[in-house]
Amino acid sequence: MTGKRVRMEDLAERCGVSVATVSRVLSDQPGVREDVRARVRAAAAALGYVGQSALAGRRAILIASRAALVDAARSQFTLHVLDGLRERAAALGMRLDVRAMAANFAETFHEDDDAAGYLLLTPENDTQIAIAADQGRPVILVNADDPRMRLSSVAPCNRTAAALATDHLIARGHRRILFLTCPGRRTIERRREGWAGQLAEAGLQADLVEEVADWRPDLAAEAIRARLSKGPRDFTAVLAAGDSLAIGALIGLAEAGVSVPDQVSVMGFDGLPQCDLQSPPLSAIEIPMQAIGATALDLLRDALTFPDAPPRRVELACRIIERASTGTCKE
Repeated sequence: MTGKRVRMEDLAERCGVSVATVSRVLSDQPGVREDVRARVRAAAAALGYVGQSALAGRRAILIASRAALVDAARSQFTLHVLDGLRERAAALGMRLDVRAMAANFAETFHEDDDAAGYLLLTPENDTQIAIAADQGRPVILVNADDPRMRLSSVAPCNRTAAALATDHLIARGHRRILFLTCPGRRTIERRREGWAGQLAEAGLQADLVEEVADWRPDLAAEAIRARLSKGPRDFTAVLAAGDSLAIGALIGLAEAGVSVPDQVSVMGFDGLPQCDLQSPPLSAIEIPMQAIGATALDLLRDALTFPDAPPRRVELACRIIERASTGTCKE
């Protein structure tokens, strides 16, 4: 492990146990056999694991944007990220407080904050990121990245994941894949780039795009209905930039009498639990939401432990969960 930061995942692999078990050992929680506890602690010492020393007893402040708070009320992506943050905070022996972003973003940060650092969840624009970078205290971007690499960040591999989903549909014979999106954030634009790039690699046109103004299923359903009403259907599959839009696509297609997946396949992007509850159950790119939260705190720990180290941009791999909403193209 020389020259590489040792993670909980490394200790888990070394000891043949789960990351959750390592977390319980390092935070002195019960429920672990003494021989396992001793093995994990010995591995941590041997590998030079930097654990609680930097953050134990200290406070981190999670700053949630309006987009993140609205998401928590609608689709629970934010709640799963919070679960990962809280679990890692417990393992590090620290406090995690949540603060809503102020209307005047600069006022979100307080001079008297007794915090080790901040976690900025789903910032709304690059101006906010620039203000965060000028705070003089560690700030980690969550579900975002800094185009100028002043701040460390963690996000899903949006471009790669969208390319993976597109390739999955192409492999099933689909050549006319509609991208259903709510534009605005750079992370979402990367999903569009992944879709377009994979189509281009297959020699296909990336000219089927439907945009909505908000991440609401009813708006997505309305957009699909409106597109179908204009003439013959011009797509055999829909790749949505989020599960909520994919759910709206399922509704719009059903209302128009289009069978899923016999006539149109639909793929979501998030992999939230409610995908299983759709009719038909929704295939989706699954984002490792809890791991995003845990990694954000690891980045904060590293920023405090190694303050002279350069910022890092971490992207976590996603996978496809195939359910009944996708199938082989029959047209």
